[in-house]
Parts: sequence; structure tokens; C-alpha cells
Amino acid sequence: MSESTPIEYVKGIGPQRAERLKKELGIFTAVDLLEYYPFRYEDRSKFYKVSEINRDSEKVQLIGEVHNLKVTGSARQKRMTAVFRDDTSAISLVWFKGIDYFKKSIQPGVKYVLFGKPSVFKGTLNFVHPELEPLSEAKLKKGSQFKPVYNSGEYLSKLGLNSKGFEKAIRNALIEKHHEIKETLPDYFREKYSLIPRKLAIKNIHFPESFDMLQKARFRLKFEELFFIQLQILNSKHTKKEASQGFVFNKVGEHFNFFYKNKLPFELTGAQKRVVKEVRKDTASGKQMNRLLQGDVGSGKTMVALLCMLIALDNDFQCALIAPTEILATQHFETLSEQLEGTGIEIDLLTGSVKASKRKVLHPRLESGEIKILIGTHALLEDKVKFKNLGFVVIDEQHRFGVAQRSKMWRKNVHPPHVLVMSATPIPRTLAMTLYGDLDVSVIDELPPGRKPIETLHKYDKDRLSVQGFMKREIEKGRQIYVVYPLIEESEKMDYKDLMDGYASITRDFPPPQYRTSIVHGKMKPEDKDYEMQQFASGKTHIMVATTVIEVGVNVPNASVMIIESAERFGLSQLHQLRGRVGRGAEQSYCILITGFKLSADGRTRMETMVRTNDGFEIAEVDLNLRGPGDLMGTQQSGLLDLKIADLARDNKILQHARSAAQALIQADPQLSHPLNQTLKATFLRFQKQRPDWGKIS
Repeated sequence: MSESTPIEYVKGIGPQRAERLKKELGIFTAVDLLEYYPFRYEDRSKFYKVSEINRDSEKVQLIGEVHNLKVTGSARQKRMTAVFRDDTSAISLVWFKGIDYFKKSIQPGVKYVLFGKPSVFKGTLNFVHPELEPLSEAKLKKGSQFKPVYNSGEYLSKLGLNSKGFEKAIRNALIEKHHEIKETLPDYFREKYSLIPRKLAIKNIHFPESFDMLQKARFRLKFEELFFIQLQILNSKHTKKEASQGFVFNKVGEHFNFFYKNKLPFELTGAQKRVVKEVRKDTASGKQMNRLLQGDVGSGKTMVALLCMLIALDNDFQCALIAPTEILATQHFETLSEQLEGTGIEIDLLTGSVKASKRKVLHPRLESGEIKILIGTHALLEDKVKFKNLGFVVIDEQHRFGVAQRSKMWRKNVHPPHVLVMSATPIPRTLAMTLYGDLDVSVIDELPPGRKPIETLHKYDKDRLSVQGFMKREIEKGRQIYVVYPLIEESEKMDYKDLMDGYASITRDFPPPQYRTSIVHGKMKPEDKDYEMQQFASGKTHIMVATTVIEVGVNVPNASVMIIESAERFGLSQLHQLRGRVGRGAEQSYCILITGFKLSADGRTRMETMVRTNDGFEIAEVDLNLRGPGDLMGTQQSGLLDLKIADLARDNKILQHARSAAQALIQADPQLSHPLNQTLKATFLRFQKQRPDWGKIS
């Protein structure tokens, strides 16, 4: 806040510390410092007796006197010992650093408050470098039963700004600059949502008067942070909706009805029907549709997209489907061509590898409106790709496309086309509301009938022989198998070696001509990759050894086994995506996760989660808790999720509460022009300047 005191003028900071705070933490003012919140608290509300301490005790607080100070050794061997005594017993204290300071400052016979974690040395309990504070000073600090603990760093600690240094500086700032903490929310609003005043919240987030006040302070500050983010998203959505004229699809005609009655390969699930209705309503409204379609692998999103495209065709508009890879685009083209056979609908494919001679024919056919559906990769975004009347765009695996790229599609007609964004990477509700909050969200939460859940097993390297036996039995039944190796760019050489070693051992254990094996990896030429893929897809090879290039889009219904080598090196969502490559036919399918015996706690949780559930949304929630929102969305978006106090993984209920409050406000006063909302409006305008536009992330 501009009216706040520069950080160097806060008592105890000065120029040197100020420079480091600006550089490392973006703290420029006294209020910035007061908004640097503790990440945990040490409970100082309880006092123990020395006789109650044992080797399993956590951090404890004692009252007693220090006696028998002794310094022994010299130079690096120098140490100081003492005895801490209360009315029940005594315990040893040890210091290896700061000996001269402690020797001068500790006074025998004075009552001290000791805080620390007991340790054991040669069978005897002691405290190493405990915190000591005279009881008289500790009593003066009201409300200090919860001691704040702050994150620091090496350089900040060297300058005296460790956790204790932050505590001291923040205490000074609260005493001197508390008047600079401005209220950001009007009284009626705080009353409505049970929020304590901001000044009281900031005081209690640092130095809680009680556990109850700490909870109230946390709720106020988390709610406020999430509320302004949601207000920005919903304001952006409201503005777009008001401003964006959309093409009106006012009929369902021959294309849709013929396909639905004669070509639909299976009965739609209730969830698929619901989404088609939602899209139908959007496209008839006169406003441009921006809808996110979430659904697990194999839930039938592509069929929903095709039915929606047929509605666009019935209203004399063309459609485009964009996929992130050539493999996936080709897959969509082949699937849709097969499904639309006999309908007379012209469909074509445009990717980076389409030759110039074919493009010369394709471009005029597209501009004349002869091609009704164009499927492709980023090649569709090029300026020379012109449509006669583009009205509906489907974007698959949307997180692979940036905003700037997608906006190129919007400029291919007078009004932006309706946009249906599809994601097979389930996104936890909290993240979807924040990252894609300006999109309307549809979810397909049912699998088509007849699909059997994939059975997932976790095996160790030592189980390899039994896994090979299982593979042979499945091949004898006429099934096919994927074997996937990790590929992490930083160690590409090592990974490539892993893959080639794996391929060599598989061809040794599954020798030709009885068994035939394909191999696919990122270093191959596109035509070689396509050839190997086709060999496997047509059933000419039994085993596909691959890196994660097959994660998205390969559809081989006869493949019933997915074996993932070094599974501990994959993230949960990636494991789930890979598992979704099988289970596409009517046969029972299996996913086998092979790991080393030594697993981290997170690695074990990932394996247990995969074995326990096939629900992509449950898996995404676990992944969010394990990795945090920044990692989950990739480095590109992690900076957008740097929240000061709220946590998208754990504050789901507060987020929903804040979103409801923002929705109610936008509905009641979209321009924030009501006199009662002027404080809120001023805060919101300041927030918009300081933060990225969350409404434009998606």
C-alpha cells in the first residue's frame, strides 16, 4: 500500500536488511512486513515439570533456575554446560555456539522460561541450545502463548532476520505502524460473513490472544485473499459475457438427428446428455460460449464434442478441433472420419507435416466452406488458415495451449466462435474454480456402460519374472501390452539408456518371431514413430515399448496391459493418464506399477492411491495435497498461485464460501457503484494492479 512507511524506516530493519527483504521477499513497506505471515506456531500455553520430560517429548516449556555454568575445551572443541533445576528435578543444558554471549547474559538464581526439544547424549537427557528468557520478561508479553514461526533464508538469517528476528521486527511494526493497516471490507460485508476487523486479524495472526482468535484471524485473512481473486475472475467473466456477442445456434437439424438415430455407436450416459444440453443452451443464448469439459480418460468427451459440432453444422457453421500433438490430431481425425462415414460431411486434417501440395488443395476448400470440420495441431492457428464461417472450436488437452495461441482462433470470424475446452487431466475443484474460474464447467462423471474398471497392481523389481509370465499369458489370449519408461528431460541420456536397455531385455525375454515388439520414443523421426504406432494399432506387434509419448491419444482397444517401469518417477496425474491407455475394450485390463523397494513417503502414497482408486478427481485431490498447486499446474502458472496465507489444497471450504460471496456481490452490484461498496471497490482496484489477471489464465 503506497501510504505505508518504507521498510527501511521500521525499527530494527535499516538499509541493509531492507535491501535483502525487497530482493528476496518483495517486502517494501511496513504493511508488507505485517502481511508476511507465520507458517506455524509453537504452543507456549502449557508448562511442564523437569520430572515429566522423557526422550519422546516434543518441544516443551519449563520454568526454573540455571546453575553450575561451566566452559570446557578450546577453539572448535569449546562448549558450555549448565544445570536447569525446578522443584521436581534437574536436567543438563549444552551450548556449542555463542558461548561468550550466554555466559554473560545467564544469571544464577534468576527464574527463566526454557523452551526446546530434549535430546539424549550417552543415555542422559539434555537440552542443546535451548531458548531462555527471564520469567519477568515472558510475563510482560501478553498473548504470547502461541509463538509465531516465520520462514527465513540463509542470507536473511545472517542479517539477524531468522524467525526470532522477524518476530521482533513485526512486533515493532505493529506497535509503531498499526494505524497504517487499513480496513478493506465494509462493515455490512464483514457482519454478513462473520469476519473480524482487518487490524485485529493481523495482530492475532502474528501474536494470537487465544486459539479462538487465531482461528478467526486465519479465516478473515484467507477469506479476503480468496474473495478478491474470485471477484477478479467473476468480474472478468461477467464483463466478457456482457461484451461478447456469440453466434446463435437456433436449431438442431438433419446432421445431428441423422447421426443420433443411425450412427451413434452406443447409448449416451446421463452425464454426456447433460453436457450436450448445457452446450445447446449456451450456443442458443447469443453470447459466446467458453466452457471447460472435464472428464476422466475414456468417459466419452470426444463423442460429446462431435455431437456439439453437428449442431454447429446444422446452423451452417464450420468447426475446428485442435489437439496438442500430431499423434492425437491424427487419432481424432481417424475416429471422427470413421464415425461420420456415410453422412456426406467433409472432414480434413492439417498438421505441421502435411505437405505443401496438399495444403494448396485444402486452403481453398476450407475458405469455400466445403470442409465442414478441420482437425489439426497448432498449424490451425496460422494466419493463412482461413474459414468461410467458423462457429465452433474444440480444444483438446487445453493446458497445452497458451491464451495468446487460442485467441488466434477467435479472430478467424467476425465474432469469436463458441469454444469447448476439453481436459482429460482431472482438475481438483479448488484449482478449477481459480485457474478456469471464468469458464463454465461441465463434468462427465460416468463411464460408458460395459467398461470394466482397470485392475492396478504394485510390483517390485524382484517380481519381474512373475510379471513376464503374466504378460505371456495375456499375449496368448490375443491381447497387447504397453511397457512405458520415464523420460525426464534433465536426464535424457540416462532415460534413453533405460529405454534401450529395457527394449533389449524385452526382445530377449520375448524373442521373435513368436513375439513382435514395437518401440516409440521422442528421438525418432515422425514417420518412423507413426509406422511403429500403426504396427501396434493394427495388431501386428504384441508389445509397445515407449516413453510417455503415448500418454495422450493412442487408442488401441485390444491393448489390455499397461506396465509402467520406475513408476515412482512419475507424478500421479501422469500415472493415471498412462493407465487410461488401456481399458478401452470390453476385456478386463490391468496396470502394473513396477518400482524399486526403497520408496519415499510420497512415492508410497502415489502407488497406494493408484492401486486403491480409478477416480481421476480423487487422484487429482491427492496430487494437489502432495505437490501443491504450483507444481500441479507446471512452472508456467506456479507464480500465479503464490498466495500469502490461503492454501488451495486445504482451504476448499473457505474458497467456495469466498466464491459464493463474490458471485452474490457481482449479481447485486456488478460495477461496485453502491456507496456502501466504495471501500471494497478501492481495495479491488488496488488488487487488480498488484496481481495477475486470474480471469485470463485459462
